[in-house]
Amino acid sequence: MDLGIAGKRALLTGASRGMGRACAEALAREGCEITICARSAGPLEETAEAIRRATGATVHTVAADVTTEEGRASIIAACPDPDILLNNAGGKAPGDFRDWDRDEWISAVELMMIPPILMMRATVDGMMERGWGRIVNIVSRSVKIPQLELGLSNGARSGLVGFTAGLARQTIARGVTVNNLLPGIVDSDAQREHIEGMLTGDGPSFDEVWSARAKANPAGRYGRPEEIGAWFAFICSQHSGFVTGQNLLIDGGSYPGTY
Repeated sequence: MDLGIAGKRALLTGASRGMGRACAEALAREGCEITICARSAGPLEETAEAIRRATGATVHTVAADVTTEEGRASIIAACPDPDILLNNAGGKAPGDFRDWDRDEWISAVELMMIPPILMMRATVDGMMERGWGRIVNIVSRSVKIPQLELGLSNGARSGLVGFTAGLARQTIARGVTVNNLLPGIVDSDAQREHIEGMLTGDGPSFDEVWSARAKANPAGRYGRPEEIGAWFAFICSQHSGFVTGQNLLIDGGSYPGTY
C-alpha cells in the first residue's frame, strides 16, 4: 500500500533507539525526509547513518534535550515546518508513590507531558495553515491499565492524553490529526530498564520477570519495535485523515476490556 507521504517532512523526538527509531525507519522507507532528535549525539548519528544506508532517505539529526527550552528551540530550528511530528520520551523509574515528593512529580510532568505539548504548540499552526499534518504521541498502555509501580507515568501521560483529546477536535477540519499510540510490553531497552528498576535482592531474577511478562500476555510474546513503527506510519498516512483524537492500543491483547 502506498501511504502517500513521500516527500513529507517529519520531525521525531526520542528517535535514536527503540520505538522512536522504528518510527523513523518506517517513515524513511515511505520516502519522507526525516529529522531525528535525541540527547546523545553518538547513538543518534549511528542511527541516522543506518537509516540512510537502509533506505536512501535524507536524515537530519539534532542532539538536544527536548525537556529544555534551549533544546526545543534547537529542534524546531532544524525542522521549523514539519508535516509530521512524533513526540516520544522515556518514562520515570518505577517505585512507590510514598517516596515521591513534589519535585519528583514536577519532573515527571516536565518529562512526559509539557514537552510534547510545547512541541505541538510550535508546529500545529503551521500544519493547519498548509492544510495537512500528522501529530502522534507515543504514550503507554498505562493510561488505560494503570501499573502500580508507574504512578508517575500514569499521571503525567494521562495529562498529555487528556490535552490531545481537545486539541485533536480543533485541528481536524484543517487537515491535521492528533493521535496517541499506547504500546504494551515491547522488546526494547526501555522495557529492560523498567524491569531492572523493579528487581529486588530477594525477588525473581531479570530473566524470570522477562519471561513471565511474555507468558502473561495473550500473544505470548513481546511486541517488536517495528510493529509500533508500522502503525505509526499508517496513522501518518494519507489514508488516516479521518482518524483523530484516538488512543491506539498495541499490546498483544493485554487490555482486558471490551471497549
